[in-house]
Amino acid sequence: MATKTRKYVLRSHFSGFPQRDALEIIEEDLPPIKDGEFLCEAQWISVDPYMRPYSSRLPLGITMIGTQVAKVVESRNDKYSPGDLVVSNFGWVTHTISDGFQRWGDKDGPVLKLDPAVHSSPSTALGVLGMPGATSYFGFLEICKPKEGETLVVNAAAGAVGSLVGQIAKLKGCRVVGFAGSDAKVKYMLGLGFDAAYNYKKVESLDAAIKESCPNGVDLFFDNVGGEFFEVTLSNMNEFGHVSICGAISLYNATEKPKFGSVSDVILFKQLKVEGFIVSRWLEQWPKAFKEISGWIQEGKVKYDEHITEGFENMFEAFTGLFTGDNTGKAVVKI
Repeated sequence: MATKTRKYVLRSHFSGFPQRDALEIIEEDLPPIKDGEFLCEAQWISVDPYMRPYSSRLPLGITMIGTQVAKVVESRNDKYSPGDLVVSNFGWVTHTISDGFQRWGDKDGPVLKLDPAVHSSPSTALGVLGMPGATSYFGFLEICKPKEGETLVVNAAAGAVGSLVGQIAKLKGCRVVGFAGSDAKVKYMLGLGFDAAYNYKKVESLDAAIKESCPNGVDLFFDNVGGEFFEVTLSNMNEFGHVSICGAISLYNATEKPKFGSVSDVILFKQLKVEGFIVSRWLEQWPKAFKEISGWIQEGKVKYDEHITEGFENMFEAFTGLFTGDNTGKAVVKI
């Protein structure tokens, strides 16, 4: 019998906050696999903020993008055997036929097999030991270039990326100040060892909160939010500070472009290094990062959390929950 697959197809581009009717679940029969191919069944699928801005660039009719952990159920490829767990960019789909190659950001690369010595829990391949983990590791260490005693400000700091950035910064001897959107997340950040944490929804002044927690100024800034947060933090940076721009979640659902104040003079006169990045830049080095992060986890130096939604039919709700602050740690869907 033919294998049936279910997938979310992009029928229209989102306008503002994502709408459910922009995506349609369809069912298809897959053909038999050919020599060199293998059939995968999704076990876990990731939802991530980047999917919102990236989806506007996608042609209509395409399968919604995303990374998943899948199990090989049938193979005619010598490199992949039934029972293998792989991590791939198959998207929001239950079953996929692959030839072992795929696109990672702006690079071509292999479908990666999970290493049981590193990924003791398969879902971590979508979070702390996956693309978000690599994002934290390289985006902070390679761009911020932390030195002991420096002060870091990180926003969206209870999420998959921000929470790991803060912990890596502590391992490097930095003072860490985190911002997130609830009192529970403040407690979570403090539990991770952050030196100060704020619920940005409750502070009377973001500028005052930064000045209070960073009396000697901000040396390093890891930005996941953009917008006003970017402007205000930049104004509190010390000379020769480093800014790593990872995301701009505050702007992803905006229907109008926000008006920004002038930050070019701040960057100029404080001689700041401000750099955006796409984590596939370091794709060949991801295994090195995962090995080190895994070691930190085993030693109890790094903690992680997952926000698990069950059921393929609940993918969209898990996705939109990213923009309403539902998740602490990495949001994943168990299929």
